[in-house]
Amino acid sequence: MSLPEPSHLAHSTLYSDWLKMARPQQLTPKGDWGLWLILAGRGWGKTMVGAFDTMIYALNNPESRCAVVTPTFGDLRRVAFEGVSGIMNWIPQECLLKGRGQGYSSSAAEIRLYNGSIIQGFAAIEPKRLRGPQFHRAWCDEVAAWQYPEAFDQLMFGLRLGDNPQCVVTTTPAPNKLTKSLIKRTNTVVTRGSTFDNAQNLSDTAIQQLKEKYEGTRMGRQELYGELLEDIEGALWSWNMIEEARVKPEQVPDLKRIVVAVDPAVTNTESSDETGIIVAGICANKNFYVLQDKSLRGSPDTWAREAVHAFQSNNADRLVAEVNNGGDLVERVIRTIDRQVPYTAVRASRGKIVRAEPIAALYEQGKVHHVGEFKELEDQLTTFSPDGKKSPDRLDALVWALTDLTQRTGQAIWRIS
Repeated sequence: MSLPEPSHLAHSTLYSDWLKMARPQQLTPKGDWGLWLILAGRGWGKTMVGAFDTMIYALNNPESRCAVVTPTFGDLRRVAFEGVSGIMNWIPQECLLKGRGQGYSSSAAEIRLYNGSIIQGFAAIEPKRLRGPQFHRAWCDEVAAWQYPEAFDQLMFGLRLGDNPQCVVTTTPAPNKLTKSLIKRTNTVVTRGSTFDNAQNLSDTAIQQLKEKYEGTRMGRQELYGELLEDIEGALWSWNMIEEARVKPEQVPDLKRIVVAVDPAVTNTESSDETGIIVAGICANKNFYVLQDKSLRGSPDTWAREAVHAFQSNNADRLVAEVNNGGDLVERVIRTIDRQVPYTAVRASRGKIVRAEPIAALYEQGKVHHVGEFKELEDQLTTFSPDGKKSPDRLDALVWALTDLTQRTGQAIWRIS
């Protein structure tokens, strides 16, 4: 009786290990499905599901061709292939094709197995590279972040080998056209999950911090609980509008002018509104950058100190404050902190919607960029509609900041005060 080859033993061990590690939701569904769509929060284990599904299929089906498609080539290497949950971190070395440089090539984005199967990587930023190749199976990671959704169409044209070609899609949801279309496909199996489903593999500190920062917010519902949130009908801002123009700090150009805008709360009780404090700037090409959200709930002295500190730390040019409620008190409080700060009082004579519309138009034109994420501010923006009852203090401060920047730099905008 001949003994199994080491590669076969390793393959069997890989599968049994996955059965022990995986939660029931993470196991490949049975049945005649064409697409398995996993919509889940960050840290749920989506990458590991995609990696193990791809590995196990490729090992079970000699000479098969599998595609792995990620948003960028960096994601492909750092996450899907070489990441902590990636294929190369879990596949037994005995299962790779033997020979110098034969098993895995990061430059070629290929993993070759001992049984003739090939796992080939692609980036969605180059859809044309998916023209031509054919596959038995595919894994698409974070499709909600794909810059060019047509990459999915190109992949589908090539997913035509074998009796039942299938595609696994793992993503944190976003309300874009591609994600919505995948849900509506007749042969789609949808699995949903939250970050906290994987609590046993997350530290107590991490869980506590996530809950404190995002629990109860719109962003938390999407990023942690994996909910596909639709834009609110009538809202002036959409998630896509904000997300598509978001930048990292290192992408911010030299700014010609920076302002700090304050929408003050003049009382300090548990039921008091927050004081909105927003820092924003404008560059030479008249694009706007939201730099900080320093909003808080506190006494006039507390918010005044925070606003002046934001002014000083950002080398701002002016501090702008709405005085509808506080009147001259607003300036007096600020002057007690810094007598020399350049200050402009603004008074709203029109409703919030009228004041917000021209600023929302700048977002729609792709001219306003959030430098990082501002979850509370973005929640207010995307839920603000004409029939809303909440007082959006951060939104008001944002509107005043961008309005000042437009008016003092000659940007075309209609009068909103």
